Amino acid sequence: MATQIDQLLAVQSAGSFPEESQISPSVAPSLTYSESADEQEIEEPRQVEPRRRRASTRLIAQSPADIQRITGETTTQLIKRCCGGGCCLNLESRKDGVNYESVELPENDAFQSLLLKIDAIPSALSNVSDLPEQTMFLQPLRRSSNLSAPTVASVSASATRDTIADADIAKTLDALSLEDLDTKIQPPSFVQPHPPHHVFPARIHNTRELTGVGAEKRTFHFDLDVTNYPEGEGVDFKVGGAIGVSAPNEDDMVDEVLDLLLVPRFLRDKPVLLQTTKGRWPTVWGEDQARELVTTRRDLFTWCSDIQSYPPTKQLLRVLAEYATDEKERRILLFLCAAEGQGVFCDFRTGPHVTLVQLLHAFPSAKPPLELVFSVLQPLMPRFYSLSNDPHESFETRDGKQHRLIEIAVTVHETNDWRSGSRSGIGSGYFQRQALKFIEAKKRGEADPEFYIPMFKGLMANPLAKEFVSDGPMLLIGAGVGIAPFRGFVQRRLKTANCANKVWVLQGIRDSLVDELYSGEWGVHEDEVKRVVQSRRGEGRYVQEEVKHQSDLVWYIINSVDGRVFVCGSTKGMGEGVETALIEVAMEKGNLEREEARQFWELKKEAGQYIAETW
Repeated sequence: MATQIDQLLAVQSAGSFPEESQISPSVAPSLTYSESADEQEIEEPRQVEPRRRRASTRLIAQSPADIQRITGETTTQLIKRCCGGGCCLNLESRKDGVNYESVELPENDAFQSLLLKIDAIPSALSNVSDLPEQTMFLQPLRRSSNLSAPTVASVSASATRDTIADADIAKTLDALSLEDLDTKIQPPSFVQPHPPHHVFPARIHNTRELTGVGAEKRTFHFDLDVTNYPEGEGVDFKVGGAIGVSAPNEDDMVDEVLDLLLVPRFLRDKPVLLQTTKGRWPTVWGEDQARELVTTRRDLFTWCSDIQSYPPTKQLLRVLAEYATDEKERRILLFLCAAEGQGVFCDFRTGPHVTLVQLLHAFPSAKPPLELVFSVLQPLMPRFYSLSNDPHESFETRDGKQHRLIEIAVTVHETNDWRSGSRSGIGSGYFQRQALKFIEAKKRGEADPEFYIPMFKGLMANPLAKEFVSDGPMLLIGAGVGIAPFRGFVQRRLKTANCANKVWVLQGIRDSLVDELYSGEWGVHEDEVKRVVQSRRGEGRYVQEEVKHQSDLVWYIINSVDGRVFVCGSTKGMGEGVETALIEVAMEKGNLEREEARQFWELKKEAGQYIAETW
């Protein structure tokens, strides 16, 4: 017993969590704070009359022993398992008086990859999620013998909507045919981001890989031709601004979903009448209202519904359970939708993102109607990318004509995949596929390959662009692809001022041999305006360390007239580290206490002199 207490006290005095503790499970959990957890010496318990203790207001998180008494787990185990919502603390153990049934788990790789911790399921489940409302309906169109336009086929009795007039359907279909829209390179017009903006298929003028062989993350540069971008939107591309990209789901993944849902191939590209009862879908930011339009099943899956970016919802699992013909699959799905399965569901949602394809493979007997699947999937939203050039000065002559170009850099983000080991994100994966196809076409000798990026402007401006002022010095701090918008700033400043005395760039990278972006492309003063900070394991230092090293420069810039500090990159690691470094610079140079230094930067942020765009 003394050894156990000494061990707990030793760990606590070191300020760390114990990996394992042998507190007796027979001790009933207490929600009061244990004063003995903070005592350096613990006396042997005396046989005295027990007295009532009032609950302490001290945080129990300060005591690993108390956390284990309450939860039955060590702090390390709790942190690894719990999502923070508290929903799974008391749901793992079996309850007295409840009958449990062992369940046979599906024997397929997809189900095994879900890592569901289920050994038995209560015979009776409570608070099972209701079957979600169907909010969209698909009706086939057929040619009528006495009408030149298509008509709606008979409506099923379950469809709660009015019959559409033939004339209205003819008008809708005519409008679709008049668009002459190639949905292989851009989404249907109803995916319009927001009036007056439309998605425009920008042709790839050129693309290349910025990172070298061996880089942990691949980054591609794109030159996009926006010469024929539609007029009349009232806004133009900005230095440091951003564009939206309506990236589609991968073709092979869409086909696999349609295969798993037993949608015949001859129906996938056939026009159908889509009716919705409410909501914004299938638009992006449209009004919440009912809609009627003609489209195809393939286009809806390709451009309108996200099939891989979000964790599974109970609504989706409930739909699968309703149409699962295998009893064991149905029981598992209903368990995940019930109060008794909340803990398992919580672990499920906080784990790696699960694709729709993975779920359909894991529960192969579930073949729900397409309309119900669309009703519960998340909408496919645009991705935003910062411009890496000065769009007012970027032109190139081709075929005897002057073409206007915008430039962006895209880093490919990957996550775990149950089948291939890893998969890329929807947006960055789409860019990578387009880039590799373009490069391969060039290698085959094609002089002018045609590949497109569906993009739009005007809806979201990078906060850095809003605060760009031509006067005053600037310090630009970034890591990875976050450095891209700074390149446009430097290009513009080279044309308006002495760049060597007006702008400085701190670029954080892992390895200058493979990860440095846009080396040699910052202008004639590159060596004077840019400093590369490497953070290779065991070598160099992080960009936040360089910020403290350049404290004189930081303090000079932030206290100059119109002086500005810009930070762009990932919030975790770089963003948080740079913010801490800036606070320490203010403490050192301004002789401020930490809270005063924090307030100093808050005031600079309010004044537009400190701008952080992190994600």
